[in-house]
Amino acid sequence: MNQMTILKTSDGTDTEWSREVKGNMYDMVVEGFQLLSRWTGRIWEQCAWKFSRPCKEVLDSNQASTTFFDYEKVVRWNYTADERRALLELVGYIKSIGLMMQGCDTLVAEALWETIHVEVQDFVQDKILSDMRTLSADWMANSNKTEPELQSMHHDSDENRQNTFYPRPVAPTAAQIHCLQFLICELVSGGNLRKPGGLFGNSGSGIPVEDLKLLETFFYKLSFFLHILDYTATIGTLTDLSFLWFREFYLESSRVIQFPIECSLPWMLVDYALELPEAGILESILMPFDIYNDSAQHALSALKQRFLYDEIEAEVDLSFDLLVHKLNEIIFSYYKSCAASELLDKSFVAACEEGDKYNVKPLRFEVIFKLRRVKVLGRTINLRSLITQRMNKLFRENMDFLLERFENGDLCGIVELQLQLEILELTHHFLSKCLELDSYFLMLHEMQENLSLVSYSSRIATQICNEMQNDFLPNFVLCNTTQRFVRSLRGTHQSSQRTNLTSGKPYLYCGSQDLNMAYQSIAALHRDFFGLPHMIAVVKVVGPRSLPGILRALLDHISTKMTAMVPKVSGLQEALPKAVGLLPFDGGVAGCQKFINEILTWEEKAELRREVLHDLKEIGNALYWISLLDIALRELDTAQFMQTAPWLGAIPGNDSQIKLAYTGHTPLTILLSSAANAVVSNPAFPNPSSFLVMSKQAEAASLIYKSNMNTGSVLEYALAFTSAALDKHYSKWSASPKTGFIDITTSKDFYRVFSGLQFVYLEETVLDPSRKYEALGDSVAWASCAIMYLLGQQQHFELFDFSYQFLNVAEVENATVSLTTDRAKGSILSQGYEKLLEAMRKARRLNNYVFSILRARCPLEDKVACAIKQSGAPLHRVKFANTVSAFETLPQRTV
Repeated sequence: MNQMTILKTSDGTDTEWSREVKGNMYDMVVEGFQLLSRWTGRIWEQCAWKFSRPCKEVLDSNQASTTFFDYEKVVRWNYTADERRALLELVGYIKSIGLMMQGCDTLVAEALWETIHVEVQDFVQDKILSDMRTLSADWMANSNKTEPELQSMHHDSDENRQNTFYPRPVAPTAAQIHCLQFLICELVSGGNLRKPGGLFGNSGSGIPVEDLKLLETFFYKLSFFLHILDYTATIGTLTDLSFLWFREFYLESSRVIQFPIECSLPWMLVDYALELPEAGILESILMPFDIYNDSAQHALSALKQRFLYDEIEAEVDLSFDLLVHKLNEIIFSYYKSCAASELLDKSFVAACEEGDKYNVKPLRFEVIFKLRRVKVLGRTINLRSLITQRMNKLFRENMDFLLERFENGDLCGIVELQLQLEILELTHHFLSKCLELDSYFLMLHEMQENLSLVSYSSRIATQICNEMQNDFLPNFVLCNTTQRFVRSLRGTHQSSQRTNLTSGKPYLYCGSQDLNMAYQSIAALHRDFFGLPHMIAVVKVVGPRSLPGILRALLDHISTKMTAMVPKVSGLQEALPKAVGLLPFDGGVAGCQKFINEILTWEEKAELRREVLHDLKEIGNALYWISLLDIALRELDTAQFMQTAPWLGAIPGNDSQIKLAYTGHTPLTILLSSAANAVVSNPAFPNPSSFLVMSKQAEAASLIYKSNMNTGSVLEYALAFTSAALDKHYSKWSASPKTGFIDITTSKDFYRVFSGLQFVYLEETVLDPSRKYEALGDSVAWASCAIMYLLGQQQHFELFDFSYQFLNVAEVENATVSLTTDRAKGSILSQGYEKLLEAMRKARRLNNYVFSILRARCPLEDKVACAIKQSGAPLHRVKFANTVSAFETLPQRTV
């Protein structure tokens, strides 16, 4: 008879199961119990085998000379990597299947009870065993029959009697099952439990063989019924792995209070999963904590020992903290490796022979991110929340590490800092898709200590200012040809003291060792110089908020250096004669050199001359650094303009200038304004205020981006500031002509001092070639030419410079030699003057280049001017409303 039963499922729907389906469910539950028993038994066997065969030699070479406890030999060093993996997987299987079966308890309970009821009633009502019928027969199952049917059932044969009851989900009690087992045992054995052939052997019992087989089958089924009826306790027993933790015997024998956490087998499994993060292993990373749950339950319920539970609880706290710590590092390293691989230069990867090693193997952390309820020792832990908190802390630690690393290096490390911050920002973007992290820029501002709305400084900006004044400006030299600063081999100032930082973990850099090496190779290309790539990195890292502070610090440094240089220049001016005329052409090159050396009597002022040159070098370094900043800002402004021009309606005009196609409005504001009007006019629209807000925001954005279209030049600003700072020293460095015409004999102007400094320096570089560019570089020319240009002394310098006159004399002498073929004079030019003349030509080319840049970026008619009329009369300086007080809008540098 194929009976049908209607059951309620978990979602409330009715499900009709047949008797066959219920039997299959019973068989599946029995098979699950057997599988769990077999797996747990194998773990028991392996554990016993390991305890009976401790490790004799430690395979770890770092720990070879250390003395270990006996427990370490049987657990810590006795499991290979493959055995740990297999054990972790088997523990995961046991706990997963046990949890699944436990969740189906209420779903399969009635099916199991009814199946057991059918088995018992089918046996006891079919067999002529009155005691069994009395104990276990369910006559109430036939109470729904009519009286004629019940009477006919008593007259049916035995063959028909087996189907005359109706199954019910009423399982026999444990006492009934034990009594049935006892009756079968008594029936078969006759009271002799030691009879030959076993309990069900056919030897003198007088029971037919077929009946013995039925009795034997039913007897063993009854033993399964006990476990199935106690469903929850059976699963708990089969999945109990508490024996993997208990080690009291070894604690007693080793005479220690507790073993290190590394000796705990559950933690060993967790640590193995952390060290070898794979897709299948990561999903089982919390399974070993069920061993702690089993141990705690066993200690309280079975052993009834509170001190054992306290030990387990302490170890669980430590293990879970370590798990969260290491798991966050693994997750952070993985996503940072993904970000670094994404940002890695594709051409660099293509040029590598093993480019595949920079690809990141995908891992699935989404399952871990969804764990909001992890039960450990009866407590519910939100693992996702703990990961989020720790991840925010990791981002802050990483930012602090990068900033501290930059603070302990020179200014050339700004490119590496920019790369690392870009990787960190992309890492935050990836992780923000899975976790509710703090804002990246909020954390960055927090670590840079500029959260205040009125704070215009930061750790990076402060470090750049300190490095500029203490290391970069004094110790770096400029190469104008390559547009780069390099560290001088003969620096006169000591660099700031730097702390040797220990190398951080890989996840603090790029995530993996291969990516770390790749980015270190890229950063090494920019480590020995400072140029335009570094300046672009400065602009991106510092941002528009702190750049004015850096600029103000540089301008103040320029003004301070000029003020400090005034008495030094005055000392050199005092050593010059009152009148200096033009160089005589009749003496030739040798005569001119002797004449200049007689004028420049600075032998006793060598230290003063050296200090003036180095002050000029610092001023020149600062001005050229600002010019690089101007180039970098223009590049970024151009890129921003190309992005915003279509939305602002900017088009090129006839005069090659940018103009707006719309007056008062932009395409963006027109679009959103029309959309807002259409929405407001439609009464059916639910929320028109949002479109009105968007329209107002578009107008505000248009005003902001319009103001950025006409940005000024930082270099022009710096030159104007320098010009205003020079006004204080104009009377000392530039004397007005008494007659109204150019005074060719004056010797007190600044251009005369620099002319002498340049000539002496060129002579020294010819005599000692190793000094060339090693101490001063090209920045002296930048500072000196800027000062002379802003003082209106460019024409004076080009007319009366010693080196320029020396070159003129050499050209005349060469022409004379070529005409007269005077070999004697020709031999004079070959006696060491070629190198000096070549050095002078290079200096003139450099000065001309600097003057051309200054004329292009700071025209005299727009600032302070001093020109010469065609008649030769000077046009005195035209005052312009340009003083130092005009630059007070720049933020002061805070100490």
